[in-house]
Amino acid sequence: MTAPAPTSHQQEIAKELQVGASFEAATEIERRVAFLAAQLTGSDRRALVLGISGGVDSTVAGRLCRLAAERVREAGREATFIAMRLPYGVQADERDARLALEFIRPDRVMTVDVKPASDVSLESVLAAGLTFRDERHQDFVLGNVKARQRMIVQYTVANAHDGLVVGTDQAAEAISGFYTKYGDGAADVVPLAGLTKRRVRAVGEALGAPAALMRKVPTADLETLNPGVADEDVLGVSYDTIDDFLEGEPVDDAALTVLIDRYRLTEHKRRPPITP
Repeated sequence: MTAPAPTSHQQEIAKELQVGASFEAATEIERRVAFLAAQLTGSDRRALVLGISGGVDSTVAGRLCRLAAERVREAGREATFIAMRLPYGVQADERDARLALEFIRPDRVMTVDVKPASDVSLESVLAAGLTFRDERHQDFVLGNVKARQRMIVQYTVANAHDGLVVGTDQAAEAISGFYTKYGDGAADVVPLAGLTKRRVRAVGEALGAPAALMRKVPTADLETLNPGVADEDVLGVSYDTIDDFLEGEPVDDAALTVLIDRYRLTEHKRRPPITP
């Protein structure tokens, strides 16, 4: 029995998010390392800066950054890859972050606790009279503050080192808008763009990343009151289903509706600021 053809919505969204019809891990590694190296040299920058969480995406992006920095240095130019550890107080999966760094082997690691700045920011707006619907609403908003504070720190370091901030957004997050606007969604270069989640994992496996990290359940881990909740539980659809949608495979009607609705609802995150 022949599988049904992808819907026009699937084709349109996959094209906009630059998801390729075919995939070969080694080819993608070379293309994305070359991209990062070219961005460094073409912009006359001297460093790549990336936050490492211990998750799949930052582990893979981090190794690509390391390889790109090495390539630029081999060409006789200055290049440093700075990995940032940005916990909010104590990170529950700190062991994973350390394992990721052992694999990535950045030129330098900097650790900055974003808890003091994030908490002061919240306390300041509360003192100014801001109110929330309830405790969970406040905790959700604070989660976005954490994500934006992490990006402030990364840009501070990048500015000091004439560097570029690297983002970890990929197609499965882009379609769902599952990132913080001007937080982890802000960056100068995004080397994983166009890759589905399973393709990011495949790239990581081809790079030799630890299997424990490549199989790790993705979580944003921004909410203090609901720590470690899986992305898929929040989204209401699995990454396998999202990947099937983007790769043109059949998905059920319920998932089709969820993904198209989320894509439309989060359109503002993928576009420049709206103008008259």
